[in-house]
Amino acid sequence: MRSDDLLILKGHEVLSLLEGRELELIQSVRQAYEVHAQGHTSLPHSTFLLFPESPRNRIIALPSYLGDGFQIAGLKWIASFPGNHEVGLDRASAVMILNSAETGVPTAIFEGSIISAKRTAASAALAASWLHRGSSSPSVGIIGCGLINFEIVRFLRAVFPQLQQLLVFDTQPAKAVLFSEKCHALHPEISVSCANDIDSVLQNTSLISFATTASQPHVGELSKTGDPRTILHISLRDLTPELMLSCDNVVDDSDHVARAQTSIHLAEQLCGHRDFIRCSLGDVLLGRAETRRHDNATLIFSPFGLGILDIAVGKLVYDLALQAECGTLIDSFLPVPWLQRSERQET
Repeated sequence: MRSDDLLILKGHEVLSLLEGRELELIQSVRQAYEVHAQGHTSLPHSTFLLFPESPRNRIIALPSYLGDGFQIAGLKWIASFPGNHEVGLDRASAVMILNSAETGVPTAIFEGSIISAKRTAASAALAASWLHRGSSSPSVGIIGCGLINFEIVRFLRAVFPQLQQLLVFDTQPAKAVLFSEKCHALHPEISVSCANDIDSVLQNTSLISFATTASQPHVGELSKTGDPRTILHISLRDLTPELMLSCDNVVDDSDHVARAQTSIHLAEQLCGHRDFIRCSLGDVLLGRAETRRHDNATLIFSPFGLGILDIAVGKLVYDLALQAECGTLIDSFLPVPWLQRSERQET
């Protein structure tokens, strides 16, 4: 590619390039977390575009720069419209732009929802593999039967090859049944059962993933269990602040996750500080913090979803696309530099 060329990748091309690469994706996400923990990133707060007439809908801009081996900048522009399901569309849609860190020029535009879902799942699986104490075949609970948790099951299977049982719940039972069928088709060796309520999941599993569309906390108690329990709080707003304060809290970035009325944010407002956040996942990966507290408290991993993960995976996709000569290359996307333009070109 020349410096003024632009690579465009459609959704099916991104999906094809990433097929079967779960462990590579997890490694890319791990490296991004470590680079961030070492201070080699630029990560402004996400910007939320809200719609006064439709409070459930939003479009979010996540700009970021990732250095130290990546040397890439970019932006994910992702929409979340929960009502899309009613018209046969996915809730989330996105576009992703990569820019050269040397010149700033755009180098690629990708369909971004696939990258977003897979980096979220890779982050969850990475956290589970480091933070969850238990057997190599944990009992896994799924709360919220949508795309994100489906991808999380895929990535958990990659880090826990002996995973054999799933217990799933959704407020819409039909979605739980469909989710179970899709999981069984993907992993026939895994036994998948549907629970009647959230409490059944919390009582009978030790590794639990929340990926719902909840906007307010609705879970205030956890049943007692003899096994160490880990909650992947992907949707961020399911657990009450009082519950958060009673648990062992690990985050991706405290400044990012303690905003937008997440459960972490509500807990901070309740107690007036962030001391209840023990560490970041990056601290654990770098050996700066223990994997979990020694009092057997439930560990909650709350990832806000950092833009650096998107561009880390985006760089992997970009490199794979160049190797495979995949995508549509637009020659000379940029204009002729101003000082080199003739008067005719100007007019």
